[in-house]
Amino acid sequence: MFSITSSTTVGIEAVPVTVETDVSNGMNQFTIVGLPDASIKESRDRIRAAIKNTGFPFPRGRITVNLAPADLRKQGPLYDLPIALSILATRGEIPLHTLENTVILGELALDGSIRPVRGVLTTARMAQRIQKKIMFVPKENEQEAAVINDLAVYGVSSLRTLIDHLLHRITITKTMYVRREQKTEEQMCFSFIKGQDFAKRGLEIAAAGGHNILLSGPPGTGKTLLARSFPSILPPLTEEESMEVTSIASVAGELTSSDGLIETRPFRSPHHSSSAVSLVGGGTWPTPGEISLAHRGVLFLDELPEFPRHVLE
Repeated sequence: MFSITSSTTVGIEAVPVTVETDVSNGMNQFTIVGLPDASIKESRDRIRAAIKNTGFPFPRGRITVNLAPADLRKQGPLYDLPIALSILATRGEIPLHTLENTVILGELALDGSIRPVRGVLTTARMAQRIQKKIMFVPKENEQEAAVINDLAVYGVSSLRTLIDHLLHRITITKTMYVRREQKTEEQMCFSFIKGQDFAKRGLEIAAAGGHNILLSGPPGTGKTLLARSFPSILPPLTEEESMEVTSIASVAGELTSSDGLIETRPFRSPHHSSSAVSLVGGGTWPTPGEISLAHRGVLFLDELPEFPRHVLE
């Protein structure tokens, strides 16, 4: 038996998950236990095809994979890569010591390539908290994980590449965090607005004290323009605030492959037809809503009276 550390997301926090694999004699059977959801159960076929197309024989016999702790529900395809590696390590294809002190996550395609997953930053913070030193993530998520300074992050594009790295046939370069230049055109600037001195004064007071503000007036008077320019007069995010904002965006799947740490305050403007769940968050597998995505930033409810009463309450 062999185990690899991965994670699952509870709210916006990552919790360690140990992927335990046992291969024994018996009829061919591949079982995953530990409260997996449907996407994890379906990973059996993805893992089998990925291992075969990478050039390794899929082991015969009874394969049992346990996602511990068993009383915590797991979701998503991020366990594909750690399960595949644990199967290969159990069969002696990979030296066991190369996977010690590591955290691994990633979705496998049928050809063995590795696809991006959600919640990589929260997992990187968890790895730092439990004192893991190495983290293997999909190539598209490497900048997200490299935000954590004292963690060696390696972005991998395929199962074959990762195995060759572990066998010292090739060397994957450690990912260094590259700070993304903030574009000035990404948000409107308060200084561009001429007139509206009374409304601008109210927004300045709201920004200084962290207050809510209600803008009322006929159409075409600049309410939306003032609201969209509001983030430009808010103070810059601190490092801890940036971590919070980026973690929420990561769990919600809002980050792109080039995004690292979000350094600008978020601005969210949900439509008045939005449901209560889309605003507050929730669902069978709880995900952040617009209120959470606007954390440390601005939540703009345009056409406020048009929102359903139960949503506003």
